[in-house]
Amino acid sequence: MSNPSVCCVIGAGDATGSAVAKRFAREGYTVCAARRTEAALTSLVNQISAAGGRALAFGLDARREDQVVNFFNRIEAEVGPIEVVVFNVGGNVRFPILETTAQKYFKVWEMCALAGFLVGREAARVMLTRGRGTLLFTGATASLRGSAGFSAFAGGKAALRALAQSMARELGPKGLHIAHVVIDGLIDTAAIRANFPQRVAEAGVDGILQPDHIAEAYWWLHQQPRDTWTFELDLRPSMERW
Repeated sequence: MSNPSVCCVIGAGDATGSAVAKRFAREGYTVCAARRTEAALTSLVNQISAAGGRALAFGLDARREDQVVNFFNRIEAEVGPIEVVVFNVGGNVRFPILETTAQKYFKVWEMCALAGFLVGREAARVMLTRGRGTLLFTGATASLRGSAGFSAFAGGKAALRALAQSMARELGPKGLHIAHVVIDGLIDTAAIRANFPQRVAEAGVDGILQPDHIAEAYWWLHQQPRDTWTFELDLRPSMERW
């Protein structure tokens, strides 16, 4: 059975991506969650189903054009019209500049920039036929400034931000809301708590971003009326140094 309200989350990881998927599912959206490995989405799909929502899992390498094109065609044909797309692919790695090989740099650029372009283009292709839709790109501190050791990540995220700007200027007048969300700070995940226990302890409850709170911001962006669209929203804990 098709649902007229479909939300695709590309990069539905265990933190932000999953929280966004659950938030839209609570509003009645059919969530099409995508990760490199479909099996990694089992828990998310089960949680959404247990809460009374509908979610479907898809294995997708967003760096591959044929896979991205097929993904959007399949959703439109088999699930329903896509109303919201969230691009949440990561790529946060740290290497000193002299240890950053061309292969490492290119891989990060593929994840952040090329994949964002492919997803954004195909999302626009289907949304423009209806004259409406929301496309949200997850950015980072590196979208705005490069830090020591993050040359590859900053290059990829800055490119993603520029892509979002270009798409917003081109497609906004045609009814598509394109927004870029800068996540500035640590996100509360099991991996962060395991790898950076001291930083988490120092941050305290107000110093680390909660995925559910990030998801609320994404929902708010989607709900904005056309006369007051936000392009860029930065989210950071009250204690973050910026």
